[in-house]
Amino acid sequence: MARNDWILDVLADLKTFASANGLETLAEQLGDTQLIAAVEIAKLEDEPKIRVDVQESRFEPHFGGVGRH
Repeated sequence: MARNDWILDVLADLKTFASANGLETLAEQLGDTQLIAAVEIAKLEDEPKIRVDVQESRFEPHFGGVGRH
């Protein structure tokens, strides 16, 4: 199971509840929402994972001035 698939289970439970309690329009909307969520989750899983390592740099004041040795 992918990291974000839990939301599909929650939507399925809500849809089942809506259908069982006569909330047919809501159940239909939740079915549409399940499809949208599945597509978006698939897109997230297809995106390449880029890791950027950034080293912390420190800027310290230089009090020597220009031209001083």
